[in-house]
Amino acid sequence: MNSRALRADILLFITAAIWGLAFVAQRVGMEHVGPLTFNGVRFTLGAIALIPLILHMRKRRTPGFTGVGKKQLLLGGGTLGLALFFGATLQQVGLAGPQLAEYGFQASTAGKAGFITGLYVVFVPIFGLLLAQKAGLGTWIGAALAVTGMFLLSVTTDLSVSFGDVLILVGALFWAGHVLLIGKLSPGMDAVDAIKLSTVQFAVCAAFSLVVAALTEEITLGGLQGAAMPIAYGGLMSVGVAYTLQVVAQRDAQPAHAAIILSLEAVFAAIGGWMFLNEMMTVRAMIGCGLMLTGMVLSQLKP
Repeated sequence: MNSRALRADILLFITAAIWGLAFVAQRVGMEHVGPLTFNGVRFTLGAIALIPLILHMRKRRTPGFTGVGKKQLLLGGGTLGLALFFGATLQQVGLAGPQLAEYGFQASTAGKAGFITGLYVVFVPIFGLLLAQKAGLGTWIGAALAVTGMFLLSVTTDLSVSFGDVLILVGALFWAGHVLLIGKLSPGMDAVDAIKLSTVQFAVCAAFSLVVAALTEEITLGGLQGAAMPIAYGGLMSVGVAYTLQVVAQRDAQPAHAAIILSLEAVFAAIGGWMFLNEMMTVRAMIGCGLMLTGMVLSQLKP
């Protein structure tokens, strides 16, 4: 492995760690603000954080290269932003312990949410069948292992499952659709256009989240102040910094390496839940996590 590839893998590892620990911030933030308020503010910060990167990279663009049109960016970014809104909302509500408890439902934990969300890695090639994309044996074996692992992780011995886990699983379907949409929209874009597209989708997601939050949640200055650190981490680190690292790293990383390393996000979510939230996993749940991680990696090694 050359030095550029090694650097890329290290940056992707850091990205996975930032994204995994973001589940802790998302869980803690729910103690002060509603899920849609949290998402609205953090995606606003994320969109703003990418603007300096766009301005910097535009200066290094190949002279004469105009990129894609504004209409394509706005339409594509709007579509992605809508998919992102549903995926992020379901994930955030699934983690919203105090809010779900008011209605007698149980929220997911940071660790479980990380692994269940990670199932989008398996869902993507399966959904690709609808687009006439072939799925290999590794994909089907990986999917079987992931589903078995999810059962052990989320379904208790009395065959009950938390409402939060269900919401996050449905959200993973939207994350998979989001990835497929990016695959359709991104060909032909350079790095600047790709980051512009992400900025638009973050802004659209933020706008939808804030509008719905204003209609359904109580937004207070005290709540925003209490959730300031989790929101800042979710917006600046998880969206701004981690996305930038991903863009830089994937220029030199092998696609299979990138997907496998980024799937470690689920592991870091579990570690973060244990370290910062005192979340404990049973042996059954640990076996489930192991099977899910194996399924994610296998679906990328032998797609």
